Amino acid sequence: MLVGDALGVPYEFHEPEDIPDFYEIEMTPPEGFYRAHPSVRPATWSDDGAQALCLLDSLISVGKFDLEDFSDRLLAWYDDGIWAVDNKVFDVGVQTGLALDAYRSGVSAEKCGSVRPDGKGNGALMRVLPLALWHEGSNEQLVEDAHRQCLITHGNITNQVCCALYVMIARELLDGADIDTALENAVDEIRRIYADKPEYSEEFEFRLRPDEDGIWVGNGGGYVIDSLRSTVMLLRKSASYEEVVKGAIALGHDTDTTACIAGGLAGIIYGYEGIPQRWLNELREKKKVDSLLDAGLAE
Repeated sequence: MLVGDALGVPYEFHEPEDIPDFYEIEMTPPEGFYRAHPSVRPATWSDDGAQALCLLDSLISVGKFDLEDFSDRLLAWYDDGIWAVDNKVFDVGVQTGLALDAYRSGVSAEKCGSVRPDGKGNGALMRVLPLALWHEGSNEQLVEDAHRQCLITHGNITNQVCCALYVMIARELLDGADIDTALENAVDEIRRIYADKPEYSEEFEFRLRPDEDGIWVGNGGGYVIDSLRSTVMLLRKSASYEEVVKGAIALGHDTDTTACIAGGLAGIIYGYEGIPQRWLNELREKKKVDSLLDAGLAE
């Protein structure tokens, strides 16, 4: 996740035709390319990675998903830069900023993500993968926690069902399924879990339309459903971690988040050894992350 996020940061907000050629996409873009966030050093992860680390830190510290603890850590990231490289927050989504401002002012975590009720950005999807990697509970419990981690910033039900499907795909991939089998099994399992939740079931079928021919195609945008569809598309047409994340960036637009979301699942498929060593070597503050991962393994 962090490597994909950091790789995508300089290319954010560009149209696909303005992205460098595949072989030129690196942590440091080619000379003459106008970088997004030009004051940010290459190989720096953004809000995507920092919020995911807040989630992992909370899970390890508390031993379960706790919405208030997680929300406190997100606010500490927003205000003080915890889990941000150099403790500097340089990119915050509008929905996230409004929600965390509300949380600071005393609004409950369950309600903050509804400050813009129709907000359907990818700000909860981009950070949810640590939940799937850490979770040892039932599929029902995993889905419920995936729903609840949305509430602090992105409470709309569309965001919740996308996060639920994403973590179920991750669980299937962790069990060794290929992407098509993982998607099929995850859709079936979500339907089973939502059988007695008509509001969620209707949203899942109406918004995601998982059985529609050709539906799993995305444009790398910030809409949560587009991010999920982009991820499936990239995993289906790629044969390596590098192809997945570079393919995400080649879509343009929300490059860091698409590469983060897709890169997390690509990491499951291709393994840590599938990540190019040059990118791992370049990733800033990697030792800090390694310490958190070691703490998680110790648990």
